[in-house]
Amino acid sequence: MERPVSPPSLTALERLVQERPLPRHVGIIMDGNGRWAEMRGLPREEGHREGSNSVREVTRCARRVGVEALTLYAFSSQNWARPAEEVAALMDLLREYLESEREEILENGIRLNAIGEVDKLPRFVKEPLDRLRADSAHNTGMVLTLALSYGGREELVQAARRVAEAASKGELTPSHLDPKTFESFLWTHDLPPVDLVVRTSGEQRISNFLLWQLAYAELCFSDVLWPDFRTEAFLRCLAQYQQRERRFGLTSAQLKREDSQRAKA
Repeated sequence: MERPVSPPSLTALERLVQERPLPRHVGIIMDGNGRWAEMRGLPREEGHREGSNSVREVTRCARRVGVEALTLYAFSSQNWARPAEEVAALMDLLREYLESEREEILENGIRLNAIGEVDKLPRFVKEPLDRLRADSAHNTGMVLTLALSYGGREELVQAARRVAEAASKGELTPSHLDPKTFESFLWTHDLPPVDLVVRTSGEQRISNFLLWQLAYAELCFSDVLWPDFRTEAFLRCLAQYQQRERRFGLTSAQLKREDSQRAKA
């Protein structure tokens, strides 16, 4: 009788992921904090607090395996409409995170970035955010981007406004506007293309996250609630990505020919 094959250990899984092509840029929609807390009879704020531990662990794992850029959907433009006490708790947690992770971010050469309408953040959050962004600006390791007061539609609207302003000043000819030029007006203009977007908690929608950047990204939907989403769950999403064929509008046969030509070159 054959013995069942046991799943690989966490160390072996991480090694396997490192041996295969990694996504350069991973975005994560961190969903399920409130449900995690409610299932345990806890205030929603406790789910957000536990979720901050997942942020730390996933960020460390991403840096360790070699992901170039990690973008976390931390607070959406629409989240301002949540109950005032929950918004206040989220802002407090964000400030705590920026202060507690400052040393580790700097020591590990991580560059902290932020996208969104960050001027809407309260001063007690924006000031430590701005300081850490400035102090880590020259770091050359992984780029950790926090999407704060962020919305994909809002990003596209601000980009369209900037394009219109440039055109009105004669700095841009409308007929010369192409996708590459338009991307230069986006908040993510200095980041690699998004290869993989993960959403936790079992929901299968993108919730106004990186709408332009998702054009050719692979999507991975995990049933794990964000506070429970740790190293193993993240590695399994990376492994799932590595098993997919990314065609960018081409056929499999075309890709194989291109691979063959590159191998001969």
